[in-house]
Amino acid sequence: MSFKFDFTAHQLKILLGGNPDSNDWFEAMSEILPKYDIVTKERVAGFIAQCAHESANFKRLEENLNYSEEALLSVFGRYFGDPPKRNAAEYARNPEMIANYVYQDEFRSSKMGNVNEGDGWLFRGRGLKQLTGRDNYARFGKTVDMSAEEAVEYVATKQGALESACWFWDTADCNKFADYKDIEGMSKRINGGTIGLEDRKRRWEQALALFNGESPEKIYETVRVGSQGDTVRLVQVALGLSADGIFGRGTESTLKKWQSANDLVDDGIAGPKTIAKLLKDT
Repeated sequence: MSFKFDFTAHQLKILLGGNPDSNDWFEAMSEILPKYDIVTKERVAGFIAQCAHESANFKRLEENLNYSEEALLSVFGRYFGDPPKRNAAEYARNPEMIANYVYQDEFRSSKMGNVNEGDGWLFRGRGLKQLTGRDNYARFGKTVDMSAEEAVEYVATKQGALESACWFWDTADCNKFADYKDIEGMSKRINGGTIGLEDRKRRWEQALALFNGESPEKIYETVRVGSQGDTVRLVQVALGLSADGIFGRGTESTLKKWQSANDLVDDGIAGPKTIAKLLKDT
């Protein structure tokens, strides 16, 4: 089975905001997505939209548990606070200690299969969809002939990060939601609610527009000093800058020099003409 439309590495690079590893991701997607029947425009667009949102354009592949005391109280309020809860200050900025507390079954009402010492840390979130817990690693591992421990190593690779997300997508029957173009229903299946729905919809629409032949420059907003987001990151990557997604004076200065060298108005604003040439050159 293969894709039912002309899906290209350049399209993926655009949709991932210029991710420098986009060619590697494209090779992995070309091999793995068809195994899960993610082959139509709608299905591939939905998959990319959801995973790119969840993983910051395929860059965040491991759960960040480096929480401050304040963040622990906010995110894990059921575990930290006044006695008999534990003291957040004793766990702050210690990811392994945090995981081995909040993810161990003995401290949870909803079990994850983390019953052995250290399971919370070993089976922390990884992959494009943040596979978490021994039970989930074991279920996924069974489909690829691996133990839960072997699946940990696999999910830490690009192929495993991608395939574990495909497995979750398949078990959640997300192809059906993509076929119906139900981005909200798809999002609820992915994260249990509608967190980030606006960004997920925007990514979905961008992908479908690109797959349907619209010019890449039409997909992106004009950005300038003060702008933030994925379009800014794409511009920064194309300019060889650190891609923090914040359009400051440094980005403006570098862009002006690039525009001048490329026979464009050097106004430091990335509009349709600038973005079109940036995308062509990257």
